[in-house]
Amino acid sequence: MSHTTTEPFAELMACFYQHGWVLVPNFLTAELNQALLADLQQQSLQQAGVGRQQAHLLNAQIRRDQTAWLDGSSEPQQHYLALMAQLQQSFNQQFFMGLFDFECHYARYATGDFYQKHLDAFKGRSNRVLTTVSYLNTVAQGGELQLFNAEDELLSSIAPVAGSLLVFESERFPHQVLPAIDERFSIAGWFRRNNSVNGLVDPGS
Repeated sequence: MSHTTTEPFAELMACFYQHGWVLVPNFLTAELNQALLADLQQQSLQQAGVGRQQAHLLNAQIRRDQTAWLDGSSEPQQHYLALMAQLQQSFNQQFFMGLFDFECHYARYATGDFYQKHLDAFKGRSNRVLTTVSYLNTVAQGGELQLFNAEDELLSSIAPVAGSLLVFESERFPHQVLPAIDERFSIAGWFRRNNSVNGLVDPGS
């Protein structure tokens, strides 16, 4: 996808407006994708948990991936965060969403790792507005992200393809990651309205 036009994300915005979610192939250039993948492999990944602060739990029955938060400490991370800042600005201009910030982490799914069906936000209890998933490698088997509607009907089963980006409304679409067969690398992120709701931070995802 070119980022040089007046509205570089026009096609993405049009599809999102219609469906509330969009899958964009080739969102990342091959160069940035490879740099991010190399950066991920230099990180000290930790077993992912569920919830935050005192409620943070390691529950292998719910999720079994490993994660490391992006903090802009490397050049590839800086480029990725700058690109997502452009996307944030575009969403705000197009839909007046009032997106305030963006947080994201690397995720590694080894063989057998999964994430059970869940929502990234709950109505009135979270400030996560949009969920993003950037895929850093193409997976031949396993690790599909399945997206559901409010009636628990399967909307799409998305196989990871390097460079592609998935965006969806955080409180609208339950989703799950099927058990990985091949190793799977991605960046999971969230655009948020502010840093807290009634003094409480978002639940983790």
